[in-house]
Amino acid sequence: MGKGLVGKRVAIGASRNTDEISTLIQKQGGVPVIRSLQGTVFLAEKEVEPDLQRFVQEGADWVIFTTGVGTETLLDVARKLGFEEQFLNIIHQAKVASRGYKTFSFLKKLGVKPVAVDGDGTTQGLIRSLESFDFSGKRVMVQLHGETAPKLTEFLESRGASVLKLLPYQHIAPESETVARLCQELLRNELDAVCFTTAIQVRSLFEFARKQGYFTDIVHSFQSDVLAVAVGKVTAEVLKEEGIEQLLAPKHERMGAMIVELSRYYEK
Repeated sequence: MGKGLVGKRVAIGASRNTDEISTLIQKQGGVPVIRSLQGTVFLAEKEVEPDLQRFVQEGADWVIFTTGVGTETLLDVARKLGFEEQFLNIIHQAKVASRGYKTFSFLKKLGVKPVAVDGDGTTQGLIRSLESFDFSGKRVMVQLHGETAPKLTEFLESRGASVLKLLPYQHIAPESETVARLCQELLRNELDAVCFTTAIQVRSLFEFARKQGYFTDIVHSFQSDVLAVAVGKVTAEVLKEEGIEQLLAPKHERMGAMIVELSRYYEK
């Protein structure tokens, strides 16, 4: 394979495996630029307790789970608080929707069969599976994981649902200096591509840009001069939600495949 990244400056939004990604970029002749957008996702047991107690007290017509680890953590917290049985009873009595194969597998262990599942691992796929159901006046609990999935909430509320969000894991934004530096590099056209390895990294960049008043300029940069690269379809989906239609994502959702795909793109 040729070195398709010769002379290309490629920003890396990840905070983990940056040495590995940098080496892959360098082998293709590129210049890696580490700009971590990940921030920190932390276990928020105390923070989620009030909403979890409300869920157990009020019940729900629908429960929607978006990650396996988040679902398992909610069950663990309910157990510690002494209402595991009530928590499980509500789930078994409600209509259940699930995103992702790990979530589906964990629910199966609990004896729960979702009535709606995504077809492709994405939030949009989950929304498509929910479109035929009536949510008018329904109480819906949505388990989230750091990333708040605004499109899912908007969809449910537009259909008349009352939404309670449970986030057993919450997100602390990355260092503002790092995000500001990346934004300036984008605005000055000093980068050729930015690689995103999670949806949270995408949200971190664009939420910061909104607060600073140059969201539109950042979107324009990605639409004209800078290539957005996603490690997989979930990350690509969030880029599209932010208005980025011109992007690259490998078929195999791996970091190595992402860099190979980027190199091939420039070789063409």
